[in-house]
Amino acid sequence: MSRPSVHPVEAPPVTNGGAQNYGPRVRMKDVQGMPGTRGGLVLRLCQLAFAAISLCVMATTGDFPSVTAFRYLVAAVSLQCLWSMSMALVDIYALLVKRSLRNCRVVSLFTIGDGITSTLTFAAASASAGITVLIGNDLNRCAVNHCARFESATAMAFISWFVASPSFLFNFWSLASQ
Repeated sequence: MSRPSVHPVEAPPVTNGGAQNYGPRVRMKDVQGMPGTRGGLVLRLCQLAFAAISLCVMATTGDFPSVTAFRYLVAAVSLQCLWSMSMALVDIYALLVKRSLRNCRVVSLFTIGDGITSTLTFAAASASAGITVLIGNDLNRCAVNHCARFESATAMAFISWFVASPSFLFNFWSLASQ
């Protein structure tokens, strides 16, 4: 809580009846992983790295445009790369100027963005995994396709989603606690 000499606090109103007065609300401390913390920056950089690896592996495969799920994976991890890079820059700025990113509108923007990008990445990775299993196990056509590259790109997309989930959960928790 802030000290009254810095931020004057009025006495809480006296209530009659059975309702208890717990005093003014205390803000939650910044937990590592939330926006504007070093943990949050590490999560963003990991999201960016795994999404970029997935994008590069899939883009170097010449026949990925022939399957819609693989095109969707490229689009989703491209969006994940852009989002993670922009949020990493915001985290770097917040760390450099020592500002807390606890504004309700900013946190809600982060929460919505993380929710959308992580959902798209998970859906694209799941669809690509299904197609990879179809090509490799059901059709037995790995000899003419790049199954190892498809599998590694899909795995990197899943790892990117796995690292993006804590960012969403921390942002949602921060938004709910305000």
